[in-house]
Amino acid sequence: MQSAAAAPGETQAKDSQTNKEEALDEKKLARSELIRTFGRTATGFWRGRARATAMMFTAGLVTVTVLMITTTYAMNLWNRAIFDGLQNKDVPRVAWLSLIYFAILGVSVTLGMVQVYVRMTLQRQWRRWLTNHLVSRWMRNGRYYQLGLLRGDHANPEARIAEDVRLATEAPIDFGTGILTAFLSAATFIVVLWTIGGALDVTIGSQSFHIPGFLVVAALVYAALASGAMLIIGRQFVKSSEEKNQSEAELRYLLTRARENGESIALIRGEEEERAGISAAVRKTVMAWAGIARQTMKTTFVSQTSSYIAPVLPIILCAPKLLEGSMSLGEVMQAASAFTIVQQAFNWIVDNYPKMAEWTASASRAASLIAALDALDAAERHGVDRIEISIEDVEPALSLQNVAVRLNDGTAVVQDTNVSIAQGERVLIAGESGSGKSTLVRAIAGLWPWGNGKVVVKKGAKLFLLPQRPYIPMGTLRRAVSYPEAPEAFELSEVANAFEKVGLGQLKEKLEETSAWDQSLSGGEKQRLAFARILLHKPDIVVLDEATAALDPKSQVKLMELLAELLNLTVLSVGHRTELEQFHSRKIELARKAAGAKLVRDIELREPGPRAWDSVKRVFGRRRLH
Repeated sequence: MQSAAAAPGETQAKDSQTNKEEALDEKKLARSELIRTFGRTATGFWRGRARATAMMFTAGLVTVTVLMITTTYAMNLWNRAIFDGLQNKDVPRVAWLSLIYFAILGVSVTLGMVQVYVRMTLQRQWRRWLTNHLVSRWMRNGRYYQLGLLRGDHANPEARIAEDVRLATEAPIDFGTGILTAFLSAATFIVVLWTIGGALDVTIGSQSFHIPGFLVVAALVYAALASGAMLIIGRQFVKSSEEKNQSEAELRYLLTRARENGESIALIRGEEEERAGISAAVRKTVMAWAGIARQTMKTTFVSQTSSYIAPVLPIILCAPKLLEGSMSLGEVMQAASAFTIVQQAFNWIVDNYPKMAEWTASASRAASLIAALDALDAAERHGVDRIEISIEDVEPALSLQNVAVRLNDGTAVVQDTNVSIAQGERVLIAGESGSGKSTLVRAIAGLWPWGNGKVVVKKGAKLFLLPQRPYIPMGTLRRAVSYPEAPEAFELSEVANAFEKVGLGQLKEKLEETSAWDQSLSGGEKQRLAFARILLHKPDIVVLDEATAALDPKSQVKLMELLAELLNLTVLSVGHRTELEQFHSRKIELARKAAGAKLVRDIELREPGPRAWDSVKRVFGRRRLH
C-alpha cells in the first residue's frame, strides 16, 4: 500500500518552518559568538594596565560578600533563638536578643553600604576602561568613517559605546555578586536545612517513604520547577530586548539628524516628511516596548508566584514536626528563613532573567561594533587587498602606484591608477558624478583601506585634506579654525589675519565666542574657514574635494589665488567646474566603466601664471582680487 503524497501547501509549510528554525539556530550561534567576542575584549580590564585596580576591587567585593553571608547566617541563628525565647517566655533572653539584633543589623547595613560602594566603583572603572578602549579603536585610522562603508550589524556606534557598554559592564558585576552570594548562601543554609529538618517519614496508602533532608529536597525541586518555568516562559526575552535597544538607537539617530540638518529641512519645508519618519520610528519603539511588556508580564507571573509561595512552603512542611513536638517554634522559623534563602539562591535565574536578557542584547550590540573594528584591523594587518600608504624619501610629492580602489566585498570602484605629482604641481581630477573621484581622494588620505597598490607621500610632507563639507567642532570660532590643533596653537592676530584674507573679516571680533557655529555659518563661510586653516597650518600638500562647491565664482577665484601665492604648495583638486582648470597645471580625467572607473586622460594645462590670472579676472569682471 502506497502512502499518499503530501499536499503542496503542506510541503511549503514544512519547508518554511524548517527555514525559520534554521535561521533561528544561526541567530543563536551568531549571538553566542558575539558574546564570546565581547568577553574576549571586555575582560582585558583584568589583564591590561588597569589589572591592579581591577583585581583590588574584585577582591574587595568578594571579601565583603563573604562577610555579608556571615551576617545573614548570624541573623538566621538569631531567628531561632528569639522564637525559642518567645515560646519559652524567657523574658531576659528575649530582651538580650533584642539588643543583639541591632548589633547584627548595624554590621549588616554597614557591610551593605561598603558592598554598594565597591561594586559600583568596579562597574564605573570597568565602564571607563572599555569605553576608552572602544573610543580609541573607533577614532584610530579613520575607523569612525570606515565603519559607514562596511556592511554588517554595527549601525549607531555612538549608542553602542554610550548606552550598550554601560549596560554590558554594569550587569556582569551585579551577576557575579549575585551568583557568588547565591552559591555561598546555598552552601551555608543547605547545611542548616539538613541539620534542622532532618528526615521525613511519609505514608501513602500502604507504602512508607523515608526522605532524608526533606527540606533540602523540597528546596531543590521547588527551585527547579520555578527556574524551568522562567526559562520556558521568558525564552523570547533576549530577542525582545535586542529589538527594543535597536529601535531606541534608531529613534535617537533620527532625532539627532533632524537637529543637525535643521536648516536644510526648514528651507525646503521637509517637516512633514521628517515627522513621518520619526513617527514611524516611535511606533517601532513602542511596539518593541510592548514586546518587553509582554515578556515582563510573563516573567513577573513566575517571580511573584514564587515570592509568595517560598516563605509559606517550609512552614507547611515543618508543621507536622512542630505539632508532634519534634521541632521547636524557633527551629521552624530558622528552617523557614533558611529555606527562603536557599530558594532565592537556587532561583537566582528566575529573579534575574529579564536583566540577563537585557545584558545579552546590550553585550551583543557592543560586540557587533567590536567585531566590525576587528574586521577593519585584520584587513589592515593581514589583508592582501588593501591600499598601502608609504612615506618615502622620494622626489615626487605624491604618487599613486597601481592603486585600485574596491568596496569591502571586492567590487571595483577605481581600476589600477598610476599618477606621479611633483612638488608644487597643481592637478585637477575631473570626471562625471560617480566616477570615483572622491573615493580616490579618500584612498590617498588613507581613509579607504580596500583595494591594492601603494600611495607614496614624500617624507616630511604635511598633507591636508579639505572635504566639501568642512567639519566645524563645538566651541569657539578660534578652535574651529585651529582644528585639529588646539586653539592656542596660533596667535589671535594670525587667526584674524587668515580670516581677513579668506573673506571672513566680519567674524574677527567673534573669534573667542562659543556658539553652534556648525549651524550658524553658511556653507560658503564654512569653506572659507577651511581655506583659513590652510593659511594657518601651512601644509605641503593640499587635497581639495569639491572644497569650493558652495562658493560663488568670484569667491572661488579669490581663494584659489590665495593658494597660488603659497609657493611650492602641491594641490590636488576634485571638482566639476570648468573654470577650475585655470588654476591647475594638469588635469586627470576619470571615466566610469563597468569594471570600475578608469583613468582615461592625463593632460598638461597651461601653468597658471600672471596671464592666466588676468584671464580669470576678466571672466568675472574684476581688476584685482584681494
